[in-house]
Amino acid sequence: MAYRFPRIYPILDSSFLPASGRQPFLLDLGAALADAGVTLLEYRNKTGSDDQIRADAESLRGAMPDETIKLILDDRADLVCAVGFDGVHVDAGDVSVREARRLVGPARLIGTFGGSDALLPGILDEPANYFAIGPVFTTTTKETDKKPIGLDGVRRLRQQAGPDVILTAAAGITLDTASQVLNAGATTVAAAAALFSAPDPAAEFLRWRERLADC
Repeated sequence: MAYRFPRIYPILDSSFLPASGRQPFLLDLGAALADAGVTLLEYRNKTGSDDQIRADAESLRGAMPDETIKLILDDRADLVCAVGFDGVHVDAGDVSVREARRLVGPARLIGTFGGSDALLPGILDEPANYFAIGPVFTTTTKETDKKPIGLDGVRRLRQQAGPDVILTAAAGITLDTASQVLNAGATTVAAAAALFSAPDPAAEFLRWRERLADC
């Protein structure tokens, strides 16, 4: 059975983690997010060493051991199996989607960038489970030289992709705009700063989940 993507999932960037007490923090955060109903989470660390990424990933997996919670590791297809994660997100500069599939096997999830103003040529032929689109709005969490596509861009990409392709929309999405992005054609929205800049990310996620339940 194909995996059913939630309407929202968190992207936890390492920049939101404290300099000290990192592993206890991750254990507490992961447990709180699981209690709040997170079923899919991506962990992103662009600058950490292999040891740090591995330790962070193992803490998250330890805090969220339920097999119904899917954990995605950004970039590092080579570490996914070792840390017990459920998939990887690869973009330009990482291994190819096909190489990622070889590394993680047929059962794990793979995501990749699908396009901004238009879908990338041939991207839907890649062996990926989902395709990230955006940036939808302006973002400060992830460096990008792409211009925001707005709601019209989401509609255009959905039309190009067809009804069944999983499109995850990211960048600059807030609680007030998330439902508009979903109604424009995104399968799910990914949130980083909007969740993890909040005093209580788990409570904030719960607010989003409840708001988007009927979208």
